[in-house]
Amino acid sequence: MQIREFDEADWPQVWPIVREVIRAADTYTYEPTLTADEAYDVWVEGPPGRTVVAVDGDTIRATAHMSANRPGPGSHVATASFMVAADGRGQGIGGALVRDALDWARAQGFAGMQFNAVAASNTSAVELYERHGFTIVGTVPGAFEHPTLGRIGLHVMYVEL
Repeated sequence: MQIREFDEADWPQVWPIVREVIRAADTYTYEPTLTADEAYDVWVEGPPGRTVVAVDGDTIRATAHMSANRPGPGSHVATASFMVAADGRGQGIGGALVRDALDWARAQGFAGMQFNAVAASNTSAVELYERHGFTIVGTVPGAFEHPTLGRIGLHVMYVEL
């Protein structure tokens, strides 16, 4: 598995991963009906941010993007998001992407990394992030409308770098 910078030619393989995750509507707050063009604009981070893909041979198995969490006085804290294709989950790809994002953030001089909206029901992601040093610093009750669980909490997670 190789993690490399996203290239525009990767979008035909990245879009199905993004589409699958956002249409499930059970982990991300993205509008589930986003078109490929709309999703591209939301997902692909240009410099100084970064978008990457996890590649196995010629197949893209996952993607991530990272940037400053906020502009101005908040720009010293990074953020990142990760999407792994269903057939790639549970194989360590997400962990490799988290490590890559943390390494990138450290190299860029960020003081920490914050995830603003981790669905409380996404226990595999919460556990993954906690294994990499993140802690839940707060939960907004009922902030996420889960398709089967109803309104659940969104965690804010943080790690100091």
